[in-house]
Parts: sequence; structure tokens; C-alpha cells
Amino acid sequence: MQIPGGRLSFRPMLASDLPLLREWLGRPHIAEWWGPAPSQAEVDDDYAPMLAPGSTDRAYIALLDEAPLGYIQSYVVMGSGNGWWEEERDPGARGIDQFLANADQLNLGLGSAMVRAFVDRLFEDPAVTKVQTDPSPNNHRAIRSYRRAGFQDQAEVLTPDGPALLMVRQR
Repeated sequence: MQIPGGRLSFRPMLASDLPLLREWLGRPHIAEWWGPAPSQAEVDDDYAPMLAPGSTDRAYIALLDEAPLGYIQSYVVMGSGNGWWEEERDPGARGIDQFLANADQLNLGLGSAMVRAFVDRLFEDPAVTKVQTDPSPNNHRAIRSYRRAGFQDQAEVLTPDGPALLMVRQR
């Protein structure tokens, strides 16, 4: 997808990307919202399962002109477990989480372009009915980005990670 600033694409994350992901998760603008920098073993434990064939959770590296731009993941909301979205009964609901890797690329519209393009890609699957995300109510930059990407505020909710603003983009 062509956007101002270059060509945006996505590729499945590989095991060889896990050290890069760990480095990104330690960057201050990411750790502020994703938590303290994890060890490599923690990254491997948390993210390697998404790389397995048949996993309903998927991890991707977003690329801008073939250079890594950020991380984005999708998952099936219903049955996601560990206290997440226990009331969801729509098997077509997907959730996403994402970040831009480089602080100097914030506030340029790249995050909303990345999310919009990724959600459009998810909607290519006719089984996907809606896509949701859950930023912290204090993460105003992410909320603005999701709104620009077509998400609508639903409600403030309490998640296993704390308060969140549930946002949804319908098909």
C-alpha cells in the first residue's frame, strides 16, 4: 500500500526477528505502554508461539519501503483466555496490538496508516466481522491514531492489564 512517505507492507514475524522485537520493547516510547523491557527469554516465551503454523495469534513486522517500521499482531478475540474478553461470543472478532519502532516516526500519521492498512487486510477474510483494540485511556496518541484508522470508542473497560478504552472498527 502506497502512503505518504513510502510503501507500506507486512511480513510474518520470524524467529530471527525476536531479538529485534526485544530491542524495540525496551525503547522508552514503547515500554511506557507495553511495560518494562523483557528479557530475551521472556520475549521468546511470549511471542514464539505466534510463529507456529496454525496459531490463531499472528505477529507481523510492518515495513515502510522494506525497512522495519513497527510491530503488529492480531488474534481471535473469542476464547483468547487469561481473563481477556470472556464475554465475547463472535467468532469473527479479531483484536490487534501494535507500535511504531522508532520514536522519530511518531506523530507523522504512520501509525494510523499502518493500522488502517492492516485492518483492511484482516477484512479481506470474509469470516472477520470486526476488529478491536484496547489502548490505555491515558495513551492519547494511540487513541487518536486508532480513531483516524476508523475505530470507534465503545467503553472504558477493565482488562487483566488494567483500565483500557475498548475501540472497534466494524466491517
